Amino acid sequence: MRRLGCLILIVSLAITAFLALNFVRGWMGEGPAEKAMTVIISEGTTLTGAARDMEKAGAISSARTFLSRAKIFGSKAPIRTGEYLIPAHASNHDILNMLQSGKVVARLVTIPEGMPSILVHEKLFAEKFLIGDITVSREGSVLPDSYSYERGETRQAVLNRMQQAMKDTLAELWRKRSKDAVVKTPQEAVTLASIVEKETGVPSERRMVAGVYSNRLKIGMRLQADPTIIYPITQGKPLGRRILKSEIEAVNGYNTYAMAGMPKGPIANPGRASIEAVLHPAKTKALYFVADGKGGHVFSDTLEEHNTNVNKWFAIRRTRGEL
Repeated sequence: MRRLGCLILIVSLAITAFLALNFVRGWMGEGPAEKAMTVIISEGTTLTGAARDMEKAGAISSARTFLSRAKIFGSKAPIRTGEYLIPAHASNHDILNMLQSGKVVARLVTIPEGMPSILVHEKLFAEKFLIGDITVSREGSVLPDSYSYERGETRQAVLNRMQQAMKDTLAELWRKRSKDAVVKTPQEAVTLASIVEKETGVPSERRMVAGVYSNRLKIGMRLQADPTIIYPITQGKPLGRRILKSEIEAVNGYNTYAMAGMPKGPIANPGRASIEAVLHPAKTKALYFVADGKGGHVFSDTLEEHNTNVNKWFAIRRTRGEL
């Protein structure tokens, strides 16, 4: 009889140990998800509600057992709202830690250097996981860069970060400007930088292009920048055709062929490098530049040299069948 009692006790302890081991294994072991999935925790969602959603999605086997294990093994920290990427076979332990950490899925929207505000507006509306309406931002107010955002975040919130980044960057660069900079205000710096941005896609040329335009401004010579003709026509979008003679002669506050000085405002959102170029222009005597046929430009000090370079460029274009 005594032996039977000991046997029953041993069996009971073994069963208890087995159940306890399974209980722990169910918390720390691999979960049922065969592949990674996203889980969205909405505002006001409780852990109970999240567990039910995760059970339906297949991230956990049972909401009930998940919650019972969470009470014993998990932290009492609240779960945070947002979109989470649950890896394949993530354990209950890892999932709870993730929801409590707030490490949500980071999505990126990239604004290229020189993108006009109308296209920034379209870019933000193309991000399907952003919500809410926005108006087209003031030209030159956005700093081109890559910005992270969360699913369900407002477009206005992302735009605000882009604009604050421009304010901070401009303030930083303005404090470090060279005494050779021709611009008198930060806004003038953005305006001239937007022209530099549109005139060259070669990073090494930015300071040289800025030097040419700085020289022209110093002597009252017209900038004659083609992008300033196009901007009032398309608001920065590609023109898609050759510029008309009437457009070259148009007076509208932007066209630098029809007036001396700078446009009344930026014609795009310039990047940091172009702003730096304007605030630290190359020391040069050059007043002219024209395409060299290789993606860059050739610079000249005199009109005679420039006309020779222009003829070379026209010859290249004729060879290509462009004229």
